[in-house]
Amino acid sequence: MVNTIGVLALQGDFTRHREMLVSLGCRARAVRYVSDLEDLAGLVIPGGESTTISKQLDRSHLREAVSSFARERPVMGTCAGLILMAREPSDNRVKSLNLLDVAITRNSWGRQVHSFTTPVKVQLNGRHDTVPAVFIRAPRIHEVGPEVEVLARIEDEPVLVRQFPHMGIAFHPELTNDTSIHRLFLEALPS
Repeated sequence: MVNTIGVLALQGDFTRHREMLVSLGCRARAVRYVSDLEDLAGLVIPGGESTTISKQLDRSHLREAVSSFARERPVMGTCAGLILMAREPSDNRVKSLNLLDVAITRNSWGRQVHSFTTPVKVQLNGRHDTVPAVFIRAPRIHEVGPEVEVLARIEDEPVLVRQFPHMGIAFHPELTNDTSIHRLFLEALPS
């Protein structure tokens, strides 16, 4: 059976996530309404502007539905998605979904002009692979709770975390051709 994964499509580069999921053999559905969450195996919250996405979650009445969904199924957040999932999003304009026991600082890797790509070693189910990591106004994870597993770091700073079954990523894996991070997320789906 082919899994259907939702990609929150309120703002940000949700199209690239959908394309990557389809390339991995999944169905991918844009999530704009509560009814779009029905029958999904997992959900991706893309990068974008975290304060805008936070407001859109409330305007579209999706906040409680996404929180309820996350109690039963995995969620992956990239960049702004990580900010929304964090226990402490560092900005009172962003209402946390509180899915990951991490504290972050928004836009801490620099402004848009300081964007960069760097190889990152990622722990993928007992093995280590190097993946390209694209950082664009990325959040920094500065505190990790005891239930959170750090799967990748730049120097000593976590950039990819998992609090099973949820994942938070400071960078944009969808902006590369490497599918490793999305495959890792799909491995957390219920069978």
